[in-house]
Amino acid sequence: MLGQQDGKHMVATITVYFHPARSQGSMFEAVMLAFLAFIYAAFIGFTSMGVSILFGRVLDLVALGHAVVLIVFCGGGLGFVGWIKQRLGHPLVNISCSLTSLAIITVLTKEGAVQAGTFSDDKIVQVLKMIVMGVIATTAVSFLMFPISARVDLRKDLIDFTDSLSEVLAVTTQSFLVGSADEPEKPEYPCAMDKYKGLLASMEKNLVEAKYEHFVAGRERQYWLEAKLVSCMQRLAQDIGGLRSAAATQFLILAQPALGSSPGANRGNATNISNTVHAEPPLILTALDEVPEMEESEPDPDSPERNPPKSMLTPADVFSEFILHLGPSIKSLAFTLREILDDLRFSSDSGYQMTLNPRFVSSLEDAVELYDRSREDALSKIYDYHEVNKNRSVDVEADFEEIAASCGVFSYALQDFANEMKNYLYVYDDLQLEVDERPKGRTWDWLKIWRRSQQSKSGSEFDQLSPVDQDADGPSKVASPRYRRINMAEKEKLGRTAAFRYRVWKGLAIFRRDDTKFAIKVGAGAALYALPSFISSTRPIYQHFRGEWGLLSYMLVCSMTIGASNTTGYARFFGTCLGAVCAVVAWTLSGENPFALAFFGWVMSLWTAYVIVALGKGPMGRFIMLTYNLSCLYAYSLSVKDLDDDDDEGGISPIISRIAFHRVVAVLTGCLWGLIVTRLIWPISARQKLKDGLSLLWLRMGLIWKRPPLECRLHGKTNDAYMDLAEESHLHRFLAQLEKLKDSATSEMTLRGPFPEKAYKRLLCSTGAMLDAFHLMNVMILKETRVSPGEAAILESTTTERAQLCLRISHLFQVMASSIKLEYPLSDALPSIDHTRDRLLAKIFGFRKEDKAAVIASDKDFALLYTYALVTGQLAKAIEEIETELESLFGTLDEEVLKLQ
Repeated sequence: MLGQQDGKHMVATITVYFHPARSQGSMFEAVMLAFLAFIYAAFIGFTSMGVSILFGRVLDLVALGHAVVLIVFCGGGLGFVGWIKQRLGHPLVNISCSLTSLAIITVLTKEGAVQAGTFSDDKIVQVLKMIVMGVIATTAVSFLMFPISARVDLRKDLIDFTDSLSEVLAVTTQSFLVGSADEPEKPEYPCAMDKYKGLLASMEKNLVEAKYEHFVAGRERQYWLEAKLVSCMQRLAQDIGGLRSAAATQFLILAQPALGSSPGANRGNATNISNTVHAEPPLILTALDEVPEMEESEPDPDSPERNPPKSMLTPADVFSEFILHLGPSIKSLAFTLREILDDLRFSSDSGYQMTLNPRFVSSLEDAVELYDRSREDALSKIYDYHEVNKNRSVDVEADFEEIAASCGVFSYALQDFANEMKNYLYVYDDLQLEVDERPKGRTWDWLKIWRRSQQSKSGSEFDQLSPVDQDADGPSKVASPRYRRINMAEKEKLGRTAAFRYRVWKGLAIFRRDDTKFAIKVGAGAALYALPSFISSTRPIYQHFRGEWGLLSYMLVCSMTIGASNTTGYARFFGTCLGAVCAVVAWTLSGENPFALAFFGWVMSLWTAYVIVALGKGPMGRFIMLTYNLSCLYAYSLSVKDLDDDDDEGGISPIISRIAFHRVVAVLTGCLWGLIVTRLIWPISARQKLKDGLSLLWLRMGLIWKRPPLECRLHGKTNDAYMDLAEESHLHRFLAQLEKLKDSATSEMTLRGPFPEKAYKRLLCSTGAMLDAFHLMNVMILKETRVSPGEAAILESTTTERAQLCLRISHLFQVMASSIKLEYPLSDALPSIDHTRDRLLAKIFGFRKEDKAAVIASDKDFALLYTYALVTGQLAKAIEEIETELESLFGTLDEEVLKLQ
């Protein structure tokens, strides 16, 4: 069926690459990518044969024809494969690139038709048959034996995520009301957070795979509604981040001394903080298992316990007053939200069918209405409780306003969470209707290419909410800083020659990109490695040591960074050696019996599948199984006289040790060549790229903050003037890329010593916290499009202080970016954000004391500035942490550093 040519083991190779232990949606995607890989390989093979025939038989320029094939089709074709692999960065795409590389390398360097200048479609037809056979086998096993549905997995993830969300909400709210960080500091809480973050990634993955299942089944609208559900869950997770930030700020404030006391009094007051808050049992969220009784007695506001001496007022006293008025409403709303999250289920019977309690929406609306009334009253009572008309120092006024900001942001974040929960319930109800009744029936509109433009317009309401296609354009990149444009006067001074050089330099910008450099060097290395197969004197050696497998190993080892190449090269070589040993043992024990070989193959597939699927070490497991399949199946083909011209390895009496040795040598040379090319031709160090990436990210964040976040509201600019959602998404994805670079950097060996992984992990963690603060600010800015008169008056009153604070934060971002870029120590005289921020808080406090504030400004008008104050506090804390890490990495300025030499 497959002819007398070797390489029939590719059927087993395809089953290893596109293993059946995946969902049906992932299987659909794998099949599509496998045939796209074949189409590209066939195109390269046929066109290279045509060029070889043209130069060899028509023009009689055999050597030139070989050079064109080697440079254009071998170098260019494989270089483009490397570019696609790097550009898309998807696991299935990487596997498809390996498959198409194998087919191209076999046709161009092994079969011989290109070198002889003849046309032969035998190998390409054989590859097509093997792809069809392998795909049919894996698809049948995937669909018939323990089938996995991404749609079911997605609904299971939604159940688990709502459970985790309920737990995190309960702990965060309870900690805020109690005023203690004991619960978040327990070991169980970090585990819950790790599970919570892992479920977010799992939902996005399963949603992508469920897309293919829905589209094939004609349930496109159901997919869009599930995408909206996942988007709602992502926004709920962001709101939980705002709640946690406000609670964390509360814990820091509670550790401060009494308002107006000296720093030395901190210790004495700190011991009374817990007692101050815990002295009021009715206000503490001891549990979220029951709704608070409304007839519960409230403490007397005039009692001595509620009015401590105002000369030594502690932050805990002010928080207690806030909780006194808003605590019952917070408990009621939190209980309602948790009840919904716990009971919002997909039934585990028959594929997680949907169930929705009809009273959830009305209960949530009642709780939100009660909460809205209580929140405004509680915020106003804070200022009534404290003597706002009494003159105080700037520090005391700033501390008091910071307390109000923490309370305000927590209350608004909880309200946003409840409102987003209502949106989730509405989408859930629409999805239940679609699943149960399917009013529009099954549709396959994605196949109607002629209606694609109309579909994109009608589906626009879902596009902005679906996170599936955010990475459609490949890995996200933060735009590089723009070069200064040259105006006409400068062009005249430069002259025509200089202006032409400048235009050429700009036109060649694509060749300065890392992905382009990577494609060029991959293609150049592949052409040099394949060169012996086109030279008559060296072609026998290339064939004897199976150079095609070395070239394939080179394609697999080549990665963007040195560290990633080291990791892949180790996995490839170690897996090949282990697979070769297993092949020798299995062949020896089986005595060439096909049934015994089949049994040993089954045993090998079991534990290598465990390595691939359960342990997550895909490259290692695949390389072990591929080498075993290659050696044993190739030896069996020799033994049954199914191959020609293979007497160098024993012929009909195959020498398994020699076969395995040739494979190991080929793989070793390919791995070494890949490491040499990666390190010598445009080397890209993961360590340096990580530093440059952090520098670029901090610089970009500084430039964003240099655009005053609240000025867009004050001067009527678009809300995107600060940072639009696309830019925010790019920043987060760029940070995720830096996380991968950190992992690759640990595999790079230099004389400078091991990579300080823990220090850079803390740097990335602090950077992520700052991006979360950016998001909180962005959400508040985009929340309202119109500015009330009171909000405009507040913003006008604080223009100077906000401008100074923005410039200070932007300056520190630029200093940190310069330090890590140059690996240069920081100065010990860096400006502090705290004093500038205190002046802003004092200004807000002073505005409240003015008579006009009571007339034109309500508590709701202060929400944006409360968020602004909280965000700047978080940025100040994260910047201090980063400065500490940079000092540990690069030291501080001293005479040795400043020596002129």
